[in-house]
Amino acid sequence: MSILKSLKTLTLSLLVGTSLASGSAIAEEPQSQVKPKVLIFDVNETLLDLTSMRTSIGKALGGREDLLPLWFSTMLHHSLVDTVSGSYHDFGQIGVASLRMVAKNNNIAITNEQAKTAIVTPLLTLPPHKDVKEGLAKLKAQGYKLVSLTNSSNKGVKAQFESAGLMSFFDERYSIEDIKIYKPDLRAYEWVLTKLNVKANEAMMVAAHGWDVAGAKEAGLQTTFIARPGKTLYPLAKKPDHVVKDLHELAALLK
Repeated sequence: MSILKSLKTLTLSLLVGTSLASGSAIAEEPQSQVKPKVLIFDVNETLLDLTSMRTSIGKALGGREDLLPLWFSTMLHHSLVDTVSGSYHDFGQIGVASLRMVAKNNNIAITNEQAKTAIVTPLLTLPPHKDVKEGLAKLKAQGYKLVSLTNSSNKGVKAQFESAGLMSFFDERYSIEDIKIYKPDLRAYEWVLTKLNVKANEAMMVAAHGWDVAGAKEAGLQTTFIARPGKTLYPLAKKPDHVVKDLHELAALLK
């Protein structure tokens, strides 16, 4: 991968970190495309609701529940710092380090163990969004192959899916842990396409993050942005093929 492409990826990550802030998503009209053979789902915030972590994060940060989005965007930011600089730490380690950074920047004292306690167990037991199980069931019934692609570890996403009751919906679970290159680096999407043995335009990335659909689109995949509350698109990126409010709408769209 060229230095230019790496810099482009980092710039994308830094600029779209604010996608965790409130905003509305507007996309161009969907273009006529081949029907995807496989749907690739992001996990955290796309399928699983991060809202429940406000309590644990807020407690660790002295009651500052409002800092949850800042913590998550800081974690995403530094995952890309690892990738572009040729380093690697798992998502849990970056999450703990990022929480300590947010605490320090807000003059809040927090130990490494307190940060772990605030993140690890709550993150592994996130509930699915209300539309997820029924929406996935519809897509499965329509004959789509469903897989996940996450920045979380293999062990972590397995625990998340077991806790949320999502295991039966997915044919495969993929983690960037296997290649140690975080999304939205284009190599992450190219890797999963190789694993799936499909062409880029035969796969659709489904995510509630502007940075994720932007990266997937640059890699040639079809993309759908799920406009979860408080999520917005990166205005300077290529538009996704579809914008939906939930998985029910996606299932109807792909019928």
